[in-house]
Amino acid sequence: MEWVNAENVIAVGTFAVASSIAFGQWWYERMVPRRRRIGYRVQLDTAIGDDDGTGGGNTRLGLFDEADGMDEASVVLLRIENDGALSVSIGDYTSGGLHGMTATFDGREVHGVAVTVGPGSGALMSHFTPAHGLEYSGSSLRIPRVPLNKGEYFKLLVLLSGGTVGSKVTVSGGVQDGDVHPNESLTPDEKPPVFSRPARLTSMAFLVGIALLAGLIVTGGERPPPMGCATGSLEVTGSTAFAPVAEELAGAYMEQCPGSRITVAAHGSTTGLRELAERGAAAKDGAPALVALSDGPAPEGQETGDAGQDGGEAGEGGGLAGTRLAVSVFTLLAHADVPVRNLTLADLRRIYAGEVTDWREVGADRSLPIVLVGRGAASGTRDVLQRRLLDGAFEPPASSRDCSRKDNPKASVSRCELDTTDQVIATVARVPGALGYSELRTTSTLEGVRRLSLDGRRPSLDGASHDAYPYREIEYAYTHGRPPADSLAAGFLAFTTRGPGQDVVRTHGHLPCGTPEGLRVCGAAD
Repeated sequence: MEWVNAENVIAVGTFAVASSIAFGQWWYERMVPRRRRIGYRVQLDTAIGDDDGTGGGNTRLGLFDEADGMDEASVVLLRIENDGALSVSIGDYTSGGLHGMTATFDGREVHGVAVTVGPGSGALMSHFTPAHGLEYSGSSLRIPRVPLNKGEYFKLLVLLSGGTVGSKVTVSGGVQDGDVHPNESLTPDEKPPVFSRPARLTSMAFLVGIALLAGLIVTGGERPPPMGCATGSLEVTGSTAFAPVAEELAGAYMEQCPGSRITVAAHGSTTGLRELAERGAAAKDGAPALVALSDGPAPEGQETGDAGQDGGEAGEGGGLAGTRLAVSVFTLLAHADVPVRNLTLADLRRIYAGEVTDWREVGADRSLPIVLVGRGAASGTRDVLQRRLLDGAFEPPASSRDCSRKDNPKASVSRCELDTTDQVIATVARVPGALGYSELRTTSTLEGVRRLSLDGRRPSLDGASHDAYPYREIEYAYTHGRPPADSLAAGFLAFTTRGPGQDVVRTHGHLPCGTPEGLRVCGAAD
């Protein structure tokens, strides 16, 4: 159980404690009081006489000023409520007299009482009579045996004299299988708390847990590698267009997983697949620690399994098993001085067929010979061009070694072949009239070249995800057979197709196959 470590235990424990506190508060308040309970709370206690008991005094007019004994008068608003789970009947009160409860106002004398009830509880008023026990004397007010349904309440406005405002107010009495108890209540001048008590307790538990976790992280020394990390060595070869992505992915994986060593040596998709097949066939003790990246699927007959779009299991057998990584977008590149912004597919095919050799023939306002800058036969980017744009036709044979002049005067168009995508980009930027191709992201900040639209569609990832832009392909990662689950190859592929690996792929201008948009495009290849 690799997840059982101090950090995870504290994190899970913090969540469990905080959740238990929150649930416990709710359960206690809602579920435990399955009995009769009568609560009381003082909602108002204020002076209406000359001496208000607080030093502030007050001003009086009319009857307040004229009545005897009002020089130290005060009023208290007392709320009596059934806050239990059961109704309280007249017979549930346990006092010996007519009355059910007694309110006592320490140090003050009761002079009168007014009774109000809640909405829909008008029938309760018939119980507030002397015949039912409503009376007062001295500091005591006797309250009748009033039947109260769950949640029902009444209020007593009591006129008092003497004593001090805020002196103790208590309600005594009893009910069967229950109690009479004080409740908390905000007075009119009190400011309500920002957070409830359960919220404060829950927040405190979270803060304590976070503090413990932070302290452990700071003082805990080295942390073990994350789940899914594998050690050993792995070589990544194949597509030069996808090589920048692979290099960043390899660096990110090695930083996260100490003990792993991943090298990227890209020589073209076809070359990488051929090397993987040869080394796999020669291996006697398992598949080689080699991953080959390919712009598009492997040739028919080589691939015997598909590891899926998100690093799933490959098919059985000794052939190549592919994992769909991302949708790559490619672009046509022209020298910056070429006065053309868009090519139709028909014109592009005429150019590569040798029928068009000057930019003026495809819309330029001046004559400028076309120089084709291409890749060798092992290039996956070239293969995508031929399959997606040239309707399966091949590029014309090379007729120039330095891409500057035509070595074969009989060739209809000047064309040179280079080994890598970076060489193509640099040459197109150097040679006037040059036309080449590249993976899209690589050219995003390059000077001296211009990206061309196809049939009015600009090269973009959004266009590829909606099947509008045609020069695109799925990027595959191939292994020889299915890599063991605990191997570095399997770990690296899982990292590439999930979470942080997807972020790296996206920042390079590719659409990860594991995303909802990518699944639609990558799945269409089935």
